[in-house]
Amino acid sequence: MPATRELADELPLREVEAAKARAAALLLAFRHGNQLSFDDQLDRLLAENVEREVATLLVWIAAEAVRKAYAPEAADRVLRGLARRVPADTSGVLLDEDAADPARLIEAVDAGDVPTVRALIAATPDTTYLVGGLLQAVAMMLPLLPEGEGAEIAAELRRRHGGRRVHVPVARHA
Repeated sequence: MPATRELADELPLREVEAAKARAAALLLAFRHGNQLSFDDQLDRLLAENVEREVATLLVWIAAEAVRKAYAPEAADRVLRGLARRVPADTSGVLLDEDAADPARLIEAVDAGDVPTVRALIAATPDTTYLVGGLLQAVAMMLPLLPEGEGAEIAAELRRRHGGRRVHVPVARHA
């Protein structure tokens, strides 16, 4: 087995897993059309001056996806096809947010207008925007709850979901 050594500009082996997780989170946000999450994560990565790391990891993930999805003789044709179809302006992530209208959905639920609720959900190609809008609305409403109501809601959710607690690290910005 040939020996490998770390090059000066190479990502240290001990940081590879963490870097893969950061790249995977960025890809998930892109895949599900969560523009705010994508922008936030990309801004953080670029602020850490890890442009090369991000590019390397995204290429690695894409290469793995192509390797698993296509026979070797077809993989290069697929990649060449992707390269030919690249848009002239790649400065942003194209999203279809127009179909999602969380404010209308909340109003329809409040009015008990079931047909409108169904129509809005059916007309939303990517419900990520709708769910994101509802999450934002809930976050805006939480401070308006009477004291103790938030804890009761959290306790009920824990009962419904088996009491599982998941630790989610919160990034602290300087």
